[in-house]
Amino acid sequence: MALSGPVGLVWLRRDLRVRDHAALYHALRSCSQVHCVFLFDAEILAPLARADRRVEFIRESLVQLDADLRALSGHAGGGLIVRQGVAAQEIPRLAQQLGATAVFANHDDEPDAQARDGAVRKALQAAGAALHTYKDHVIFERNEVLTLSGKPFSVFTPYKNAWLRKLNAFYLSSYPVERHAQQLAPRPEGERRPVPALAEMGFEPTNLSSLPLPPGSAGAARLLADFLPRLADYGEARNFPAVKGPSYLGVHLRFGTVSIREVARLAWEASQKHNAGAAVWLSELIWRDFYHQILAHHPRVATHSFKPAYDAIEWEQGAEARRLFAAWCEGRTGYPLVDAAMAQINQTGYMHNRLRMVTASFLVKDLGIDWRWGERYFAEKLNDYDLASNNGGWQWASSSGCDAQPYFRIFNPVSQSEKFDQAGRFIRHYVPQLAGLPDKLIHAPWQAGARELAAAGVELVDAGQVPGMGSYPRPLVDHAQARERTLSRYGVVKGSVQDEQS
Repeated sequence: MALSGPVGLVWLRRDLRVRDHAALYHALRSCSQVHCVFLFDAEILAPLARADRRVEFIRESLVQLDADLRALSGHAGGGLIVRQGVAAQEIPRLAQQLGATAVFANHDDEPDAQARDGAVRKALQAAGAALHTYKDHVIFERNEVLTLSGKPFSVFTPYKNAWLRKLNAFYLSSYPVERHAQQLAPRPEGERRPVPALAEMGFEPTNLSSLPLPPGSAGAARLLADFLPRLADYGEARNFPAVKGPSYLGVHLRFGTVSIREVARLAWEASQKHNAGAAVWLSELIWRDFYHQILAHHPRVATHSFKPAYDAIEWEQGAEARRLFAAWCEGRTGYPLVDAAMAQINQTGYMHNRLRMVTASFLVKDLGIDWRWGERYFAEKLNDYDLASNNGGWQWASSSGCDAQPYFRIFNPVSQSEKFDQAGRFIRHYVPQLAGLPDKLIHAPWQAGARELAAAGVELVDAGQVPGMGSYPRPLVDHAQARERTLSRYGVVKGSVQDEQS
C-alpha cells in the first residue's frame, strides 16, 4: 500500500549517524516518506588542501552511514543520497525532485553556516517548501542557559553551575529513531549510487588509515568502549601527552558520528557515583557547550577579540613575524615540547589538549604573533576543528576571550615540558634527533655541554634553521626576555583588565 502524506528530506551535516538523531527523528515523526542526503558542499571544499584527513574521515563515515540507513530502512532501495554542489542550489533542487515539502536539519551556529542556511531557507520558501532545524550538537544551546538577568554567561564557572542545575535525564535522553524507521523511503533509481571516491571529488588519500582514528559510528563506539575503563583516571592522565589519557572522541563529536547526549549521559551518570574522572570529563563537555553559546551570541568573535580592548594590541608584523610564524608551524622553535606538539599536529592532525595551550601561549606570548594566525593554522590542520572550540581556546590562551587566563600568566615551555613530559617520552617520539639526550637535558638542549651533545649525537644549529639529521635549532627567543616584551605589549589593556576585576 502506497504511503500518503508529506515527503521529507533530512539534510545531514555535522551529524553523521542514524542513532539518537534529532532531525531524522522529527522527520520520521512528521512525514510518511523520508529521504536522507549528504552534500559535499563546493564552497566548503574549494579552499581545502587536496589531501585533507577530514574529507577522508567524512567520506569513510558516509560509507558506514549509507549501510546503516539501508539496514534501518529494511529494503534494498534504502540508503544515503550523496550530492556535490552549492547548498543553496542543490538542496532545493533535490527537494523539488523528490517532491519534499520539508527539509530537516540540525542547528549549526557558525556564521558561515548561518548564512548558508539562510540562503537555503529562502530558496526553499520560493519553491513552496520549508527548512526545519533542531538542536543536536550540544546539550544546551543559545538561550537555554542564561544568567538570572536573562543574559548569556561570559564566565565559565557560573555557566557550569547553571548548566548542572538545569540538567536532568530528559536532556540526556535519546531520540528513538528506530521506532519510526518504516518511514524511510527507497532512493530514486538514479540516486542509488555508492558514496563517491576521493578521486571523484578531486581529493587524494591521506595517512588516515594508519592513525588510531577509526571513522564512522562504529569507530566512535570502539573509542568510547576503550575509554570507559580509563575514565576514573581521566582527571590526571589527560594532562600527560605520552599517556593514553583522553577519550580521542573530539573528531567524532565534531562530525556527529557519536551523540553528545550519549557521552554526556555516560559522564553524568558516572559522576553521580563519585567518579572523579567522569566529573572532569563532564566539565570538558560543558566547556564545549559554553564556547558554542558564546559563538551563537557573539558571532564577532570569529574575527575579533571577545574583549574589544585586546584588539588594540600591536602584534609583530612583516617579514620577521612571518619568519617566526613559519618556524612555529614547522616545529623549529628550539623548544622541544613546542616542536614535538607541532610535529604531532602536522603528521597526524591531532594535538593533545595541554599542548594546544602550550603551543598557543608560545606563539602569542613568546613570539608576539596575533592569535588569529595560530587559530587559522589549527583550522587547517586539526581533524576535530570546530570553530567555537578552536576560537575559544585561542582566545583563552591569548587572554582576549571570555573567562581567559590573565595576560600576565604565561606558560613557560620548559617547565611545562619538565612537568608533563618528565621522561621526555613524547619529545623523543616526535623529535627523534633529541632521543639520545638524558631526561634532564631533553627539555632544554641548549643547556647541555659540548660533550653531552656529542654523546647524544646532537648538533645545535642557528635559531629557526631547518634541522637536518642529528641537528636541532637553538631557541628562537629567550623565554624570560619574551615574557617582559609580552607584559609591555599587553600594557594597552591593563586599564580594561583592572576595570573587569573591580
